[in-house]
Amino acid sequence: MGQQYEQRNPAMIWPTRDGVIRAATKVAAILPPTPLIPFEIAGQQVWAKAECLQPVGAFKIRGAWHRLSDLSGDERARGVVAVSSGNHAQGVAWAAARLGMAATIVMPADAPAVKLARTRELGATVVTYDRMTENREEIGRALAADRGAALVHAFADPWVIEGQGSAGIEAEAQMLAQMGEGITRIIAPCGGGGLASGLALALPDAEIVPVEPQGWDAVGRSLAAGELRGVAENPPKTICDALQPFVTSPLTFDVLTSRDVHGLTVSDDEVRAAQRFAFDRLRLVVEPGGAAALAAALAGKVALDGRTVIVLSGGNVDPQQFAAMLIATN
Repeated sequence: MGQQYEQRNPAMIWPTRDGVIRAATKVAAILPPTPLIPFEIAGQQVWAKAECLQPVGAFKIRGAWHRLSDLSGDERARGVVAVSSGNHAQGVAWAAARLGMAATIVMPADAPAVKLARTRELGATVVTYDRMTENREEIGRALAADRGAALVHAFADPWVIEGQGSAGIEAEAQMLAQMGEGITRIIAPCGGGGLASGLALALPDAEIVPVEPQGWDAVGRSLAAGELRGVAENPPKTICDALQPFVTSPLTFDVLTSRDVHGLTVSDDEVRAAQRFAFDRLRLVVEPGGAAALAAALAGKVALDGRTVIVLSGGNVDPQQFAAMLIATN
C-alpha cells in the first residue's frame, strides 16, 4: 500500500472511478453496507441511503479509511492532521485509531459538543479555532508541517473523494438487487463537495444533485458561474453545521463540472421538517446537514422516481438540540 501511495501525490492526481471501486472494496472489507431503505414522498417511492448509521455516524468514515490505509509505514508513524466541523474529524480519528496512528483534528470551537466529545473519545487531539475569524486551512497546514504529518483534507483530497464515492458503488449494487435496474438520480447533502464529486465518479449514468444550506452554497454558486466562487459576504447562520465551507476546491469543482451538475439550496425550516420526517417515518436520527438532501426532496425542489436515492449523510446531533427541534415542530 505504501508504494501505491508514493505513486499518487495528492497535489498532482485526479480521482478516478477505478479508485472509487478500489475504495469500495476496501470499505466493504471492514464495514457492512449501510441500509438502502424504501419509503414514499407524495406517493412516489424513493430510497434513503442511511449513512447516518455508520460507526462514526456519518459517511466520512469511507474517505478517511481509503486515505489513511494507503499511507506508508513511515507516514503512519508521523501521524495525520485533518480539519473538520466534526464528521470528517470522527472518520479520521476512527481510521487512525484502527491503524495505530496519532491524529490531530482542527475543529471549530462552536462545533456540536457531541462531535467534539466523540472525536476525543476516539483518541484524537482536538485543536479548536474560531470559524468566522480564523482560517482552518492555514492552521491545519502549519500543524502538519510542524509535525511532518499527512494532511487529510475533508474534500480537496483525491483519496477522500474516491472513498466517499464508495457509497454510490454500494447503493448501486443494492438498487440492482432490489429493482433490477440502477440508480437514476442521487440527491446528497453538500458542504465542500467531496461526497457529490465522489458520487459523480461512482455513478456515471445517474443525475447528481448536491444540496447546500441557503447562504452557504459555494458549490452551487461556483457551478452556476463556471468558476470558483465563495459564499456571499456575511453568510447567514445555519443549523447545518456540517455544511459550512466558505469555498469549495478546484478538484471537486472540476469533477462536478465535468458532469454538468447543478446545485440546490434549502432553508433551516425545510431541514427541520426533514429531520422530523426521518425520525417519524424512518425511525432515524439525522443531523441538520445530514437531512439537507431529504429536505430538498420533501420541498419538491427535485424530480423523484422509483430509483431516486436520497443520502442521509450523518446523524451526529446533540440530543438536547434534537429533542428541542422535535418538540418545537410538533
